Amino acid sequence: MSDWNRNGETQAHRVITGHVVAQTEQTRPYEQPVPGPQAVRPGGGHTRSTRPPWVRPSRRRRIARLLALLVCALMLAGGGTYAWADFELDRAVDLGKVGDRPPQGKGTTYLIVGSDSRDGLSEQDRKDLHAGGGGGSRTDSMMLLHTGAHGTTMVSLPRDSWVTLPSYLDPDTGKRHRPAKDKLNAAYSLGGARLLVRTIELNTGMRVDHYAEIGFGGFVGVVNAVGGVDMCVDRNIEDEKSGLDLTKGCHTLDGSQALAFVRQRHQEADGDLGRSRNQQKFLASLAHKAATPGTALNPFRAYPLLGSVLDTLVVDKDMQPRTLVSLFQAMRRVSSGDGRQLTVPLAGLGFSTSKGSALKWDVVKAHQLFTELRSDRPVSFEGKG
Repeated sequence: MSDWNRNGETQAHRVITGHVVAQTEQTRPYEQPVPGPQAVRPGGGHTRSTRPPWVRPSRRRRIARLLALLVCALMLAGGGTYAWADFELDRAVDLGKVGDRPPQGKGTTYLIVGSDSRDGLSEQDRKDLHAGGGGGSRTDSMMLLHTGAHGTTMVSLPRDSWVTLPSYLDPDTGKRHRPAKDKLNAAYSLGGARLLVRTIELNTGMRVDHYAEIGFGGFVGVVNAVGGVDMCVDRNIEDEKSGLDLTKGCHTLDGSQALAFVRQRHQEADGDLGRSRNQQKFLASLAHKAATPGTALNPFRAYPLLGSVLDTLVVDKDMQPRTLVSLFQAMRRVSSGDGRQLTVPLAGLGFSTSKGSALKWDVVKAHQLFTELRSDRPVSFEGKG
């Protein structure tokens, strides 16, 4: 029998469209050559292009891609948050319209004001917070925060300070009032933020670079947004007017308790001076709590916190979100001990005036303190906040 009959197809040669395909009996299916892009099928058809096999990225490459996506997301979120904050800031105070201002000093000086504004509070809120009636035309706290080459200094200005109010025009009657002695918080009541800034600049000689004010409702919201603030008291405090009821020891104060704490003064031996110290102490603790990772890195706390601040904060026209961050960082430095908390030097704990009991500044020591701050020199005053 011929080789053809014995082996059949095993040694046969076929001619197909000019190409020769050889196949031997030793060739197994898994040894068939992979057709290339130009390979030809029997019958004249071409095979499909062969794609390279998918290779799983290495663990290092996957981590790098994940980090790149995370950075992009944070950049987009950060940019959106900045734009939102910039849009929401209430820049109602125009310091450029404040007249008779002292020359620009060195460093940066912020005026931080806590007002008793009831705006946005329902009648039930006012009752719960012991806020009473009336509009937002008074200040409960005023502090100068100075930052410069020699660190950060926070100076409380008690609202009962007996100071000189500059001349001003009554916006309701159009009557011009001459300079006169009065309590510091009367400036805000009579002429709003602009007259308050003029009064503080006149009596301190310091130029206010930025202004920040927050009312009752905003204060409560901020404290609740950070999950409460830890405070310790050295005695039992029960004050009917503010609603504060604390036992001796340490407590985590919620918004309403915190508001009562910074407002009460009738249980303080030094009255308004004692309240100023409490306000400084609490403000520093609040800044410290807001900066902790549990708050700053937690979006469920950070965004409500920022929203509460922006809803009620009133600032000057030149205030930018980054400037507000600088203010916050300066407050945090004070709370961490990298700064000083003072109360303006006083000549005594109080004296009687036609407007009731008031606090008189020690003219010599106060002048020295504010001169050092304005010139951005080390503060020599040893008094405590």
